[in-house]
Amino acid sequence: MRQGTRQGTGQGPTPPDRSEESPGRASRLAARDLTLAYEDRTVVDGLDLDVPDGRVTVIVGPNACGKSTTLRALGRLLRPRRGAVLLDGRELASIPTRRIARSLGLLPQAPVAPEAITVADLVARGRGPHQRWWRQWSEADEAAVADAMARTRVTDLAARPVDELSGGQRQRVWIAMALAQDTELLLLDEPTTYLDIAHQVEVLDLVRQLNHDRGRTVVMVLHDLNQAARYADHLVAMREGRIVAQGPPAETVTAELVREVFGLDSVVVPDPVTGSPLVVPGAPWQPPTESPADPTAVPVSTRKAGP
Repeated sequence: MRQGTRQGTGQGPTPPDRSEESPGRASRLAARDLTLAYEDRTVVDGLDLDVPDGRVTVIVGPNACGKSTTLRALGRLLRPRRGAVLLDGRELASIPTRRIARSLGLLPQAPVAPEAITVADLVARGRGPHQRWWRQWSEADEAAVADAMARTRVTDLAARPVDELSGGQRQRVWIAMALAQDTELLLLDEPTTYLDIAHQVEVLDLVRQLNHDRGRTVVMVLHDLNQAARYADHLVAMREGRIVAQGPPAETVTAELVREVFGLDSVVVPDPVTGSPLVVPGAPWQPPTESPADPTAVPVSTRKAGP
């Protein structure tokens, strides 16, 4: 697997390296020879992946490269055509659904809330995997929901219908529901989709804070390469169903990688705020420069016909 070194000009602060794992420590979530397909169309082919524990992993790549499909398989929403997803060394397919739901939370793309459901009720649904027929709602459930709402700053919205909220508020509520599920692994599929830049930063800062405060292992799919480089501990770049490169963003995001994965000429420089790689696309298209008119040329309308 190729790992690049950061290219660019100028100097900037180097962010702390949070990507190293304890020696000999196996990843709780991994994929081995993973092949995924929809009917006869293979989307992911022979993928091997180890998700670093306690870190934020971000998967990037062009449209239709298999990012979201891979995340769906990691969350057992898609059965592999070949290979396996492993959770604590066991194939997901062999683990009871309820046990998976207590270990792994998944927030899919553009989730839809039931009509007229309130914020508090939606967040409370995250406690479903912890319910039993002999043990329904408990003080532990109440505390988990209150904590999730406080961490995502949606407590004041508890009584409001979800469908009346802004895009950023709704996304925080969905993340609160995933947090209330109280899993150590959290999978987020494009959590910033349809959000403006301020709400994108708000959601990504929240994810980063949750990882730091609670030690949650997070896997996200993002479209924005610069956001991925800024927020990821471990970056995975995919193209055509395969991993092209993976590792810390500072070592992985290079102009060569951007060209190979996205087909885009660029310059990679240090982010002036974080020091993480910042991808600057090449010069935009401009109309061709017209040559000055020949001062000796005679306009066609003034030319005389004949001798």
